[in-house]
Amino acid sequence: MTNQIKVLIGNDTADCGMAWAGAMKAAGMYAITRRCDGNSVLNSIKSEAPDVAVLEEKMPFCDALEVIRRLKTEKKYVPSVIIVTNVTNPQLERDAMAAGAACVMVKPVDPAYLTTKISQICGFESEPTAVPDETDLECAVTEIIHQVGIPAHIKGYHYLRTAIMLSVNNDDMINCITKLLYPTVAKRYQTTSSRVERAIRHAIEIAWDRGDIDVLTRIFSYTVHTSRGKPTNSEFIALIADHLRLKFKSRNAVAAYR
Repeated sequence: MTNQIKVLIGNDTADCGMAWAGAMKAAGMYAITRRCDGNSVLNSIKSEAPDVAVLEEKMPFCDALEVIRRLKTEKKYVPSVIIVTNVTNPQLERDAMAAGAACVMVKPVDPAYLTTKISQICGFESEPTAVPDETDLECAVTEIIHQVGIPAHIKGYHYLRTAIMLSVNNDDMINCITKLLYPTVAKRYQTTSSRVERAIRHAIEIAWDRGDIDVLTRIFSYTVHTSRGKPTNSEFIALIADHLRLKFKSRNAVAAYR
């Protein structure tokens, strides 16, 4: 049962750490937050022995990868570690997997998605749910893309639609965007990963320059702000995928797209 899962979060801010902890507690987990400080997190892992530790990639004194290395060097207990980062970084993904981290997630991280991922890491599978027709998902994705103002005649429109559909149903896609998502989309359209990345970025730029601000605000909330600029490809895809995942979840369904 999930109430056996103990999670240590190396972030005590309201918008991240506390929000994540709240979702975990609602799911029956035991969640504790610690300030974003490598030494503090390291000591807490040693004393608390959590099943899972959610750590920021960059922390004062000791980053997430160094925390894992120190625990192993000192032959201490090492929990499953989820590393959270602000930007997509293929090298970080490779280093994290080599160090033994469970996965890397790019912010913003949806609390419900994080909670589900922790359950899966700890061996608790989600209950099977009904599967709607594939057309339902395609129509939902297409509607949102139209609403945010991306024209159908550009290549990025088609690449983005496929990328979102894949990400709704496979959590690993958005966590490994350069190694998994782009190559998968590129294979379907007989092109290259770099062209997929550039075309999607161009589509997002059009949405941000010409799109409906009300729609963008509803889906992207705090990210729609001139000081933040447009979202990255991974942020854009992840937020729409999460938006749709929750929509289908509310209907007790998970869309299947293979």
